[in-house]
Amino acid sequence: MKTPLVSDLNSEQNITTFFLVCEKEIRSTREGKPYLRLELGDRTGTIEARMWDQFEAAAKGIHREDFVKVQARVEIYKNRPQLSVIQVRLAKPEEIDLGDFLPQTKADVRELYAKLLEYTGLISNPWLKKLVGGILNDPAIAAKYKRAPAAKVMHHAYLGGLLEHVASLCGLAKVVAAHYPELDLDLLLTAAMLHDVGKLDELCYERAIGYTVEGHLLGHIVMEMETVSRAIDAIEGFP
Repeated sequence: MKTPLVSDLNSEQNITTFFLVCEKEIRSTREGKPYLRLELGDRTGTIEARMWDQFEAAAKGIHREDFVKVQARVEIYKNRPQLSVIQVRLAKPEEIDLGDFLPQTKADVRELYAKLLEYTGLISNPWLKKLVGGILNDPAIAAKYKRAPAAKVMHHAYLGGLLEHVASLCGLAKVVAAHYPELDLDLLLTAAMLHDVGKLDELCYERAIGYTVEGHLLGHIVMEMETVSRAIDAIEGFP
């Protein structure tokens, strides 16, 4: 885990650590002197940073959503911490642990996914079981399902959030179906497991949580309809 985190920067100190670039722009002081303004972040928050001298190379080579290694002085300005950057460079891939920069579920994703597959076993309708199993047992889908957030900001907006959200819904479906026997547990579980499968490709989460091009243009509802339709088409005789 990287240290210090943004949440630790509450007193004047010298630091050398890694950040995600959230914003980058060239500004000018009242006297007209240009400087580089950055907003830097990790999983605990963001902090404003300014580089006053010899920032031209950084301004050209560093962009929003880049990971950077920063040497800086923490200063308290108007009762808030701010970084005065001395040096900054692009981080190497091997220097970065994504978990330091994006929030993630506290649950064990392997256990959650195993639980999800257990819920698949509760589906008695053979067609729905084959449909759900075919999607959830696809290695490419499983890998995304274990990592994807459920949203950008609204709910479960962290790595593993979608899996946590869906596993919770399946548990609720089981309880509700037991209380209301007229409900179809097979349909409830199928809907719970597949209702957000489009978010696996609607959202991107390799650096910051955002939307893919397809996510912007289509949205997860259309995307999951296509995913489920393709899976149905691959099952011969699906009613």
